[in-house]
Amino acid sequence: MRSIENARRSRYVAFAVLIAASLIIWWQPGYSAVKLALSNDAYTHILLVLPVSLLFIYFEHDRVRPDTSTRKWHGCVLLIVALLIRSISALHLSSGLSWNMFGLVLWWLGVIAFCFGVKGIQSLLFPLGFLFLVVPLPEGIVNGLTRFLQHKSAVAASMLFNAAGVPVARQETMLTIPGLYIEVARECSSIRSSTMLVVITLVLAQLFLVTTWRKSLLVLIAIPLSIAKNAVRIFVIAELGTRVDPAYLHGRLHHDGGIVFLLLALMVVVLLLWILRATERPGHVTATAGA
Repeated sequence: MRSIENARRSRYVAFAVLIAASLIIWWQPGYSAVKLALSNDAYTHILLVLPVSLLFIYFEHDRVRPDTSTRKWHGCVLLIVALLIRSISALHLSSGLSWNMFGLVLWWLGVIAFCFGVKGIQSLLFPLGFLFLVVPLPEGIVNGLTRFLQHKSAVAASMLFNAAGVPVARQETMLTIPGLYIEVARECSSIRSSTMLVVITLVLAQLFLVTTWRKSLLVLIAIPLSIAKNAVRIFVIAELGTRVDPAYLHGRLHHDGGIVFLLLALMVVVLLLWILRATERPGHVTATAGA
């Protein structure tokens, strides 16, 4: 009994030491990632990832069953790979923040595998997988996603104008309606609110749905929904500006109204979540609760 208690204590000591080591080794990339999230709308969601993951781990840690038979081999491999990534970055052979943060997440996974075995990772699969969202996408990918949102938002907005009987002409991301030229600029892509919508939907799906295909469906729906909310925002501001008061074209709703349309989109997500949850068989919930 005493040997079991000693083994458990040594496991948690090793865990604490290795996590502390990660904070030292990856201090500079971690600080850079926080600065990026605070200064660039496309990466704001990074600030949410670690707190959300820690909350999930806290509430699910009782499910972790240490697997001492394989813990060291798998953990050591992940720890070594993480250190290699960090070392290469330090030698300026690869200085990308994305690779550095990817290495940090691999280190954390290696710590779990080393201290609690592969079963530890399997028991905390969602929160540990969610951690990969702290890895900033390369700028080229972000620019591509932004252009995609710009273009599709312009297309969706033109469809709304047509549905409302408003004459509209579209050329790429330029819309022309009577009395107004609209450019769906980079800022109009709402990359921050679109990313936040997908991340929040991912968390809600994990919290309230059981079956994998329903979770996946809800998250996939969030992507066209993010385009739809952008289109509604463009349509509403343009209609208010041309029919009610031109001040709406440059007012607070234009510059700071993203949160309003994000909340509207989240209301749709919650409604779809309620429908999907209502269609799940009671046995699914019972089986999960007893796991």
